[in-house]
This record gives sequence, C-alpha cells and structure tokens, in this order.
Amino acid sequence: MTPATFLRLTLLTLALGPALGAATPLAGAAPVDKQILLIAGSRSHGPGEHEFRAGCLLMQTWLNAIPGVHSEVASNGWPASDAAFRGVDAVLIFSDGGDGHPAIRPERLKLLRGLMARGVGLGCAHYGVEVPKGEPGDALLAWIGGYFEMFWSVNPHWHADIRSFPTHPITRGVKPFRVNDEWYYHMRFPEGMRGVTPILTALPPKETLNRADGPHSGNPAVRAAVERGEPQHLMWCTERPDGGRGFGFTGGHFHRNWQDENFRKVFLNAMLWIAKVEVPANGVESTVTDEQLKLNLDPKK
Repeated sequence: MTPATFLRLTLLTLALGPALGAATPLAGAAPVDKQILLIAGSRSHGPGEHEFRAGCLLMQTWLNAIPGVHSEVASNGWPASDAAFRGVDAVLIFSDGGDGHPAIRPERLKLLRGLMARGVGLGCAHYGVEVPKGEPGDALLAWIGGYFEMFWSVNPHWHADIRSFPTHPITRGVKPFRVNDEWYYHMRFPEGMRGVTPILTALPPKETLNRADGPHSGNPAVRAAVERGEPQHLMWCTERPDGGRGFGFTGGHFHRNWQDENFRKVFLNAMLWIAKVEVPANGVESTVTDEQLKLNLDPKK
C-alpha cells in the first residue's frame, strides 16, 4: 500500500466513523484509555449475597461502555500474576474482608503501596473496606480515607435513607434514594475527617444496635454516637498527597441493589473519579435488566 493510499483510507475511516456507529467520546474524556482492574472476591454467603464476581462483571459492562475506559475483572480473589496491575489507573476491591481480605498479605500491601505512590486510584466496596487494625488499617486509612475497624464499626442490615449530597463529581446526577443493605457505619476515619469528603450519609435507627456488643455488632462508642443522633457516613472519598484518589463504599451486600439507579450511579461515578476520568454532568448512565442481574452468579445452595 502506498503512503497516499493509506492516507486516503485513514481519512475515509474517520469520515465514516459516526455512520458505522462509532462511540462519541464524552466531553472532557481523556484521549487515551484509562485502565481499571476490578478484583472480585471468592464465593461467599448465600445466593444473591456477596456476589462479588457477578457484580464486578456487571461493572465491567457498564464501565467498558464509556469511551476511553477499559476494565478487566480478576475473579475469585487476588490476581494470579502481578502483571494484572500493569498500567492500571485504578483498582477496585469488592471482596470479603477481615483476616480474609485479599490485600492484607505483606507482599500484596507492598505492591499496592507502589501503585499508590504512582497516583493509582483505589476503591473498596462492602466487606472489602474491613481490614485488621495495624498496618492494613493504616494503609486503607491513608489510601481510601477510612475503613471498618472491629470493635469500633458495626455491620447491621437496615434501610439507609439518603436525602442530600455534597457538591462533588461523584454525586453528579445522583438523586435521593432509600435502599436496604448491610450498610456498615461508625467507620474509622482520620481525626476530624481530615482530607475526607463524605458522599453518602444517613441516620441509622437505634434498632441497628439491638445486638450485643461484639467485634461487628456494637460497642459503647457507637451506641453513644447513635444516641446523640450523629449521622453516619456510608460512602466517602479522599484525594491523597501522592495525587491519587480513593473511596470506600459500605453497601453491596445484596446483589439486587445494583438495580437501583442512584445506588449504581454513585458507585460508577466514583469509579470514574478515582481513575481520573471526567464524570459526566448527569453522572454515568447505565441500565440493568432482571436477566442481566441473574448472570454469573456464584453456585450456592
């Protein structure tokens, strides 16, 4: 092919792009792909609960529909090879937590520490916001702005009534909603919420503390906070000194909640934000059918 022929074909392709159904980039979208790695935890809980893989595969569908964004899913826990992290702009961990959290091994914390130093974004969802106190807890505190600390935070099931939002790219297009989930609250945050922006905040009813005190169920500090009527932050974000961004989201226990448009939108907005993709003025638009919600569910009794 001569250079002149190549040039003519290139110009013809560019001219025909819209007619062939080529996607039109969002205003302000980066000219190069943003790479997002979605880490889906191993099988957990009963049917329709902790559907980490099915949830991440839905997220992949929604994210990959956005021009300039490409996401990959690592199923059933930590990726088998560190190569999965090569060139990523953001990482999501949607998994079990505590001692079973996929990131708490020293070599994995070290890998994430290197990514954070380069400004890579990090999001943690549901049980993925809980890690043991100490080095793992300090890491999440620095990287995403807060975490679930045992004997301080609690994990009841309740209807969170989200009525108002701060002005932030993550809240673009998000309207008030009410969703029943295992919304964790009374999270461990930096002193004075320094550097942290609450995104979803609600007032938990006193009935959320009906259980006896324990590592996840209650403690004197959280009981006093609820008695005082202190609103609790269920989603938050931070911008780190290294230039990276992070967020924590405590919902996600029930797979069915991805059908709530605003629940879905605030999460997808956050994924774009930590990857440093411009969030659309009305937030990320997406849909999910009943059939799509049933896809890729883990085999459970």
